[in-house]
This record gives sequence, C-alpha cells and structure tokens, in this order.
Amino acid sequence: MVKRLLDVVLAALALVAAAPVLVLAAAGIRASSRGPIFYRAVRLGQRRRPFVMYKLRTMHVTPDEPGHAITAPGDRRVFRFGAWLRRAKVDELPQLFNVLRGDMSIIGPRPEVPRLVAEHYSPVQCETLAVRPGLASPGSLYCYTHGERLLSPDDPVGSYTEQLLPLKLALDLVYVRRASLGYDLALIARTAWVLGTALLGRRRFPLPPELPAARRILQPEGASAARHPRAGSEVLPQCD
Repeated sequence: MVKRLLDVVLAALALVAAAPVLVLAAAGIRASSRGPIFYRAVRLGQRRRPFVMYKLRTMHVTPDEPGHAITAPGDRRVFRFGAWLRRAKVDELPQLFNVLRGDMSIIGPRPEVPRLVAEHYSPVQCETLAVRPGLASPGSLYCYTHGERLLSPDDPVGSYTEQLLPLKLALDLVYVRRASLGYDLALIARTAWVLGTALLGRRRFPLPPELPAARRILQPEGASAARHPRAGSEVLPQCD
C-alpha cells in the first residue's frame, strides 16, 4: 500500500514537471520522422498480465521492413533525435501514465515482450513477474551502463537473450527478493545519479552492488558468470 501511494505521488509530480519536456519531445519527433508521436508496446506485467506500455517513438515507421524487439547500437531504424531521447531516457516518460494506471511501478523489473518471456524465461526467472514491472531496476541500470558490449548488431535478439537477459533477470531477482521501501528509494536515487551523470558525459560506471548475489543466482541455472564483464563500460545500450 505504501509503495503504491509512493508510485502515484511520484508519477503525478513527475508528469507535471515533465510536461514541457514531453511537448518539446513531441515537436522534435514530428519534425524528425513521419508517424505517430507515441509507440505502444505490448508487455507482460504482474502475474503475466499483458498491458500496453507507452513510449515516445524513436524509430522510423518502416512497415515493409521486418523489425525485432531489441535495439542494438547503430540500429538504422532509430532517427537522430530519437537516439538522443533514448540516451536521456526521455522516451520512457509516458510510462508514468502506466504507473498511474497501476500497470507499472516506479521501481521494479522492466517488463518484457511476451514472446521472449514464453521462449526464454526459466521458472526461477519468472519470479520477476510476481511484482509490478517498473521504470527502473538493478537489471535495467546494468543494461544502461554496461550492456552495449554484449549486444551484437548482427544478431541483437540472440545476443540479448543468450548473454544479457540472464544477468539482467538475475539482478532483478535480487531486487524482488530484497524489495523494501528503503531499497526503492535507494534505487530511485541511483537511477537519478546514473542518468544525470551520463547526460553530463560520464561513460564509465561502477558495477551494481547486486552483482555478486546475481552471479550466485545464475550458477544453479548453469550460466557462466565468467562471460559477463567485470569492468565497467562505456557507451549506453538500449535493451528494451
């Protein structure tokens, strides 16, 4: 109950503060690429309930070109202004409406594409579906700060599901198993610091404190922790 109240209050305040940014972003999208302002994506929420997640559109509309759910570095579908929106995470601001509706929380595992859940989630990883998905989580922060080197431009979906997704979910499992109001507030502060310093030019970030526990979760699944990088990296990825 306290978490839900915090979600509603923070989402409402954030929407009021972000309204001018959303207006400017909408104008920039309209000037950059023909098509709708918003992108509507079906994701799985708490207890596998599908919902429509809202984002600002950052890609050209190419109906005749097959697409995929994962955006690798240099994806030519992303227009220039859209790339900036992704880097600043401004494209995620419409999900504050999802928070107000109760589809999502401020902090929680990032919601995933239904097909990827059906094909790639193990029973242990499905624990992340026991709570509301969120705007930010330990897994999504790792993906933002360290994940790009694990995504192959030639096979973004394969590299995501085989290399990045298992660690991302393990990090989010750590959150789910330790969830508390204090932890949420700490993750909100960590997210603000990461985004703020990234926009100021920072490219190297410390590894998440949840990483040792996440690697312990991976071991029973037969995953090799050694294949995940131990040093922080660089350019910011887009994983969802």
